[in-house]
Amino acid sequence: MEGLKLSDAELMVYIHPSKCRNVFQAICRELSALLFQYDETFDGVLLAYDFTVESKQAKILAGLNPYFGVRINTKLLLFDPKPNSLVEGKIVKISPESIHVVVLGFSAAVITDIDIREEFKYKMRDGEGCFVSRSHKRHALKVGTMLRLQVESFDEEVLHIAGSLMPANTGCVKWLEKQSEEALHMDRDHKRRKIA
Repeated sequence: MEGLKLSDAELMVYIHPSKCRNVFQAICRELSALLFQYDETFDGVLLAYDFTVESKQAKILAGLNPYFGVRINTKLLLFDPKPNSLVEGKIVKISPESIHVVVLGFSAAVITDIDIREEFKYKMRDGEGCFVSRSHKRHALKVGTMLRLQVESFDEEVLHIAGSLMPANTGCVKWLEKQSEEALHMDRDHKRRKIA
C-alpha cells in the first residue's frame, strides 16, 4: 500500500524533572501523545515508533521548571497518502451515491458516485446494497470487502480521504490480485508456447 513510509529521525525530547526516575517511560509517554495525529514536523500521521537513547547526558533548560532534554534516535512509521497514490481499506457502508471505507482502522475515506467508474452499477443483493461490475460479474463491492482506491485528497486535520475508483487498477483487492495472477499464468503459457 502506498502512503506508508519509514523515517529515521534524531529528536530531542523534553522531560519534566518529576519524571527523571523513569526516563524511558517518560519518553514513551511523550511520543505516544503524537500517535494518530498529523504532524508537520514528520510530514505525516505517526502510526508507530521505536527509539534508542543516544547518550546518558541530558541538556537542562533554565526556567521555572528546569526541564531536561534527552536526545533519541527514532524509527517512525508514518502515513501520508499523496494524491494519485493507492491505499486499501475495508468497506463499512454502501449507498447508491457513495462508498465509505476505513483505511488502516483510523482514517475515513469516501468515494462519491461521480468518482466511481461507469463499469460499476448499484444493485440490491440479499437485502444489502453493492456495486457490481457490468463486465466482470464476480467483481463486486459490498460491505466487508477490502477495497483499493486512488487518493484524490487527504485532509490532515480530520484524517479524511477523498477517493476515486476511476483507474482500472482500483476495486476489490481479492479480485484484482486474482486477475493479475491469471494474467501472469497466461503470460507464462504464452512464453512456453513460443519456446516450444
